Amino acid sequence: MRIAAILPLVIVSACATVPPSAPPPLAVTRSPPMLPTGLDRVLGQTARGLTSLFGEANQDVRESQGARRLQFSGPICILDAYLYPPKGNENAEGVVTYVDARQPDGRDIDRASCVAALTRRKEAR
Repeated sequence: MRIAAILPLVIVSACATVPPSAPPPLAVTRSPPMLPTGLDRVLGQTARGLTSLFGEANQDVRESQGARRLQFSGPICILDAYLYPPKGNENAEGVVTYVDARQPDGRDIDRASCVAALTRRKEAR
């Protein structure tokens, strides 16, 4: 009977293992921040770059201090790209610093998905 009382303790202790020695710590490297997929094709582009990517803009609005908004529309979404010249040089060509996207009915849509849809729109032409 003593064996029956000790047997569960023996089995449990047999399952316990000594953890292996800890490996040396890994060196931590920082990756550059990743842009959302698809937006990296748009951010930093000039108006010419956007036109080659999407085709002609549906709207081209010049705003104050050299700012410009180009709008590209497709059956899935509408993309507004905001271009600004470098600070202190308002005569230089603007680049995209921000994009906004929405569905034709005004509901939100993922900006990268809209970029992909508009790129396919141009390829279909």
